[in-house]
Amino acid sequence: MSRRRPTMKDVAEHANVSVSTVSYVLNDSGPVAQERRNRVLDAIRLLDYSPNQSARSLKRRSASTVAMVVPDLTNQFFALVTEGVQRAASSLDVLVVLIVPDGTEAAEEKQAKLLRSQRVDGVIYLSGTGSMPASIYDLARSGPVVLVDEQIPGRDLPAVICDSRRGAREVATYVLDQGHRRLAVVGGPPALWTAQQRLAGYREAFAWAGIDPDSVPVYPGDYREESGAAAADTLLALPEAERPTALLCANDLMAIGAIERLTGHGLSVPRDISVAGFDDLPVSRMLTPKLTSVRQPAHEMGYRAAMALFRLIDGESETVDEQLPVTIQIRESVRPPR
Repeated sequence: MSRRRPTMKDVAEHANVSVSTVSYVLNDSGPVAQERRNRVLDAIRLLDYSPNQSARSLKRRSASTVAMVVPDLTNQFFALVTEGVQRAASSLDVLVVLIVPDGTEAAEEKQAKLLRSQRVDGVIYLSGTGSMPASIYDLARSGPVVLVDEQIPGRDLPAVICDSRRGAREVATYVLDQGHRRLAVVGGPPALWTAQQRLAGYREAFAWAGIDPDSVPVYPGDYREESGAAAADTLLALPEAERPTALLCANDLMAIGAIERLTGHGLSVPRDISVAGFDDLPVSRMLTPKLTSVRQPAHEMGYRAAMALFRLIDGESETVDEQLPVTIQIRESVRPPR
């Protein structure tokens, strides 16, 4: 039996760096500290790794094009994912066609039909609705499609995701550990896998703390600031003695909208109410107070999704499903209740 050829992932694991760092070193396409570069080069020599030659042929293919479907570039998280895709594509001289529907199923279907008429080698798909247009699924029958940050029920497609459930569980546990027992959640779009996973993680933390998850109100949200503000309006309408002392928001934009509305009505965050988010957008570290959040490696997700797509285009059969870890960023927006 022939020995399995070492992959870029093997090199990354041996050197204790990310796959993107290995690619930066191989393609000289990004800044890498000298100590990390040396570790990568040592791993390449030790494992006798050689870049996939057919992947190299992608770099020489002048007309190679892939599509990136992203629901909204005003959301920094989506923009960072897209940057990761672009970084991977540029390292192989692959053109990225950016498709930005308005987040509705009708718009996604319209853009998908347009995409079918173009000649692209593959598609990276970030759903804004929790579903996949039939036209995109038709594309998947004839060419590779990789999902990023979502999984779509009934669609057996490769995906690069983060452990949203664990992240939500851990940030909720942190808030509970501060002594909060009157809580509320601002959920994401119910059809989205990420929103379902985050709500499940919150509910697990409540149950483990002895709180009936069904007793915790879940305000509807759509991952936009306006829905966070609307949730804050609902909270403000409650008698002060019944208001939650902590608000868990399924993404940072909704947390920002909630904080702006709460402080605009004279409440102090976190003195009167603690607020936590999810995604750890760059803007979240610039707020007053700085936002406690769950960090997702958005750029890395985009990069890995693109590299997974290129491997599929290249005909490699290795599994490309990946789940990346998340980390809790503890900052100033959560404190013990008064």
